[in-house]
Amino acid sequence: MKRQVEGKRVAILATNGFEESELKSPQAALTEAGVKVDVVSLEKGEIRGWSNKDWSGTCPVDKVVADVKAEDYDMLVIPGGLYNPDSLRTNQDALRFTRDFFEQHKPVAAICHAPWVLISAGVVDGRTMTSYPSVKDDLCNAGAKWVDKEVVVDKGLVTSRTPKDLDAFNKKVLEELAEGKHARQVA
Repeated sequence: MKRQVEGKRVAILATNGFEESELKSPQAALTEAGVKVDVVSLEKGEIRGWSNKDWSGTCPVDKVVADVKAEDYDMLVIPGGLYNPDSLRTNQDALRFTRDFFEQHKPVAAICHAPWVLISAGVVDGRTMTSYPSVKDDLCNAGAKWVDKEVVVDKGLVTSRTPKDLDAFNKKVLEELAEGKHARQVA
């Protein structure tokens, strides 16, 4: 797998309130496989994570979302947490960046509450997905079919439920990155 993804670039879209394990675990798995990972956020500096029902450590921001383009990356990963996707889903640059991955047929991965960003980007209708259980109704109301599985892949879109599912999520992230563009991955 490492040779298939080595040298590729992945954007992790996050802001304050990201679930710490849902950013750091995929970031570590991707980096270990030889992938160049950029943490893309709303502003320069650092973003603060969330862990065990409280604020946790910080993560440096590599790029600002207003300054990047999907064509510079091979995949998008969006960690969950309650505050992170709720902030991202109201930012037009974050929504444009997300939609562009779908329009360019590139793989996208979202875990926990992160499908909120996908809902606001208008890219979930007709998809089979999973998420944190409280996001189920939002996904269904946006036209997705929700299933309770540790990880679901639908035409290049990887979704997962909680930090407990990170091993399966990370494995599918690497697999979809290795596969590359998906012709049926559309906005």
